[in-house]
Amino acid sequence: MLEVLETLDGAAVVRWGHACVEGLVRHCDEINDLNVFPIPDSDTGTNLLFTMRAAVDSIARLVPENPTAHDVAAAMARGATTGARGNSGIILSQVMRGVAEATVDGPLTGRTLADALHAAATLVRGAVSVPVEGTVVTVLDCAAAAARTCARDSPVAEVATIAADAAVDALQRTRGQLDVLEAAGAVDAGGLGLVVLLDAMVAVITGVEPQRPRFVRERRNSAAPARDAAADSHLAQDYEVMFLLRETDENQVAILRRHLGQLGDSVIIVSDGDGCWSAHVHCRDAGAAVDAGLAAGRVHQVRINCFALDAANAGAVVESPTVDLADRGILAVVAGDGAAALYEGEGATVLRCDEPISATQLLKAIRAMDNREVLVLPNGALSAQELVAVGVAARDARRDVLLLPCSSMVQGLAALAVHDQMRIAVDDAFAMSEAASSTRWGSLQVAPGRALTLVGTCNEGDGLGLIGHEVVVIEADVAVAGRLLLDRVLGLGGELVTFLVGADAPAELVEQLSEHISQHHQGVELMIYPGGQAGDLLQLGVE
Repeated sequence: MLEVLETLDGAAVVRWGHACVEGLVRHCDEINDLNVFPIPDSDTGTNLLFTMRAAVDSIARLVPENPTAHDVAAAMARGATTGARGNSGIILSQVMRGVAEATVDGPLTGRTLADALHAAATLVRGAVSVPVEGTVVTVLDCAAAAARTCARDSPVAEVATIAADAAVDALQRTRGQLDVLEAAGAVDAGGLGLVVLLDAMVAVITGVEPQRPRFVRERRNSAAPARDAAADSHLAQDYEVMFLLRETDENQVAILRRHLGQLGDSVIIVSDGDGCWSAHVHCRDAGAAVDAGLAAGRVHQVRINCFALDAANAGAVVESPTVDLADRGILAVVAGDGAAALYEGEGATVLRCDEPISATQLLKAIRAMDNREVLVLPNGALSAQELVAVGVAARDARRDVLLLPCSSMVQGLAALAVHDQMRIAVDDAFAMSEAASSTRWGSLQVAPGRALTLVGTCNEGDGLGLIGHEVVVIEADVAVAGRLLLDRVLGLGGELVTFLVGADAPAELVEQLSEHISQHHQGVELMIYPGGQAGDLLQLGVE
């Protein structure tokens, strides 16, 4: 006969943690397939599994010998908070924290399990800025409410079973509570994750795992399903940003919550109960979200996911690990036929950006490289936050990817000039990055219209001289603007100037600027290459 536990001590809570991991492994694909809200990126099961593994891994590091239920639950709460993935992972961490708070004075009993679920539901409601009914928030509320209907002296097996059954009933109702779930023929993915955790507890207590129906998403042949306003709001965001926060307080966290709410949605901020906070937001400006965190305390473990790349990853085919790969390749993002020929002549693979490219396009180009190590010269084609997301998505067990800090094609050429295939990748990347960063760069353009710049107002047809991305010269005569720009960039010294000539640059302009260098900056060597890029009449680099 199976032994039914009367309480859960430290050892039993450890077994529950491992049972949660095993259950999430079995149900991971099922949960991922149900993931249509708030972002249909098919990763809720994966996020819950990563978070639960982080919780269990923390036990060995953080608990003493012969731990109590509180010792184990507190360690799991800290591990889940610091290792949380996605909003579902953050919510899971609060279930662990609820158990930790309920077991301060003893093992987990029927009474304290009801208290733990109630505490977790309260914590989650307080952590989610805009709770949406029909999600895991609702499922947790129902489980907690059912547990509290039990008598205070009810056996823990009874309370756990009633809570798990109530969670299943609530999960089945989520489809009718949220239009996007009804349209997709799905129940809430995070809610199913919670059911897995509660069923794992029932199995540890009773020795028998509850039998549940498989929650399969109903594939429908109708046109694109109607979405509610909450779903549309989430889909308008580009990034998921998560970070940990220390050296802060409730006041600063409240301010941070407001700031993140102004930047985006799906804002969740939770604490592990021991001075560490985990923040989550979906937004368009990932950098602004991190800046808001820096204003609130000490930020670490920043993670930025690009939703476009997540979608690309969901459809990616994992290549066979038996393919033989060359040691190292260079991928350069380049505009213009002449510039492309220059890079290809130096052995680089070229991704053309004559029209703006997306992070997804860069990710596909990296994956198409037949190399074990890929060094990427982005040349200013994408933002820093997009490049971080691409780098994370592109790396796997068979390929390492390093993105070099090249903000222009002339900087990329300087980096490529010092590339050495015989060095190890990290040393090669360092040398190339150093060459790029030591190259001052600018560009000469024609103003497309009237605009306000840092140095005044320009009119259509004016010559604009830029250092980096900032306008520093405005002149009606483009040649005059070019001469003044050269004087500015060479004022700090330089031995070599590289011209990358654009498609619309007149030959006489190049001749005039070449003559200016020979007359006014003697000893400076000039290299002129046809770039063929649109927009910039010239890109110039100074080494």
